[in-house]
Amino acid sequence: MPILSEYGSIDLNLTRRQAEALQCTGFVVVSPVLPERWRVTATSFVGSLVVDGVELLVRPKINPENLFLLLEPGLPPNAWRREVFNYDATSDLLSSFVSFFARTLETTLGRGVMRSYQAREDSLVALRGRLDVVGQFRRAGALTPVACAYDEFSENIIENRTLRAAIRLALRVPKVPPSERQRLMRQLVALDGVEDVAIRAEDIDNIPVTRLNQHYQPALRLARLLFANLTLTDARGATSALSFMVDMNELFQRFVTERLRRALRGRLDVIDVPTVHLGLGRRVAMQPDLVFQQLNGTVQYVGDVKYKLTTDARGRSGDYYQLLAYTTAMDLSEGVLIYCRHPDDPVTKSTVVVKNAGKKLVLRSVDLSGSAASVEREVAALAQAIAPTNAR
Repeated sequence: MPILSEYGSIDLNLTRRQAEALQCTGFVVVSPVLPERWRVTATSFVGSLVVDGVELLVRPKINPENLFLLLEPGLPPNAWRREVFNYDATSDLLSSFVSFFARTLETTLGRGVMRSYQAREDSLVALRGRLDVVGQFRRAGALTPVACAYDEFSENIIENRTLRAAIRLALRVPKVPPSERQRLMRQLVALDGVEDVAIRAEDIDNIPVTRLNQHYQPALRLARLLFANLTLTDARGATSALSFMVDMNELFQRFVTERLRRALRGRLDVIDVPTVHLGLGRRVAMQPDLVFQQLNGTVQYVGDVKYKLTTDARGRSGDYYQLLAYTTAMDLSEGVLIYCRHPDDPVTKSTVVVKNAGKKLVLRSVDLSGSAASVEREVAALAQAIAPTNAR
């Protein structure tokens, strides 16, 4: 299997049909080099890609261990260390991610399968709950069965139906270690009382987060990643090939948002992707990645998250223009660009003071090349830099 790093390139012998199929995925860029020779360039997407008989593995530039840190903010470090070993040994991100999902699911359901009251309408031999008057009148005078409306304390709820569907999808992934496949089967048995339904990634977004289902959130977020990024791309006879690609831009933005939200809890509210307007009369809508506001609702700071630095570790001009627009529209004196710092990049902390405006555009970076503990320290330092600014 050809292996390349994100934003890296590799020359491959491909047919025109294969080259076009790869290009159409949107995950890589394909350009001709020689007849039947094509240059495949990775973008911000990493993972396992299988298209028209071509298999590619795109590795992240960051520490592979920290890829799983980005995938699920908040899980303890020992939840993903073994998956890092699997990833390095098998060169297969998808099977390692499924192993990660299996362990997360085991931890979640180990606390007990969640149950909730569900409204039911049924015809029973004896009255249960409330009489369904409309349903009973439809029976034209029959005394039994009785049309009943009642609440049942059931495990057949949307959270469990989502996890069951994700388990069934994960079990279709090849190269998953037998021990992890058995782990998934045990969780499937634990959800035996839950019906099988079709689930889409968007359905998970509509599940409200409550005090009762909060402990399900890590597993549900991982399930969403499976539904959003796992696609059946090739099926011939009994052989199936699966692709799994995740966008590092999106993962990094979500990671920074969740970590800053946790670090600043009680001091500042972190609002992600709100809509603001550059012009009067709510004209020219914009969506900054992060807005920091005091607990009384007063906006104090704005930030934009960018995964990739330029080659000289400096912020892009377009990013500064964008941040300037945000600070201007929100009447703020300062904003921050948050970059991902790769291993070869120098430590970058700089401030640009805008001519004739006086606004400060601060560039800060987070290093994802070290251990999980060092990443936590980087984020804590970022939160500390933001909080004093907003305390004025």
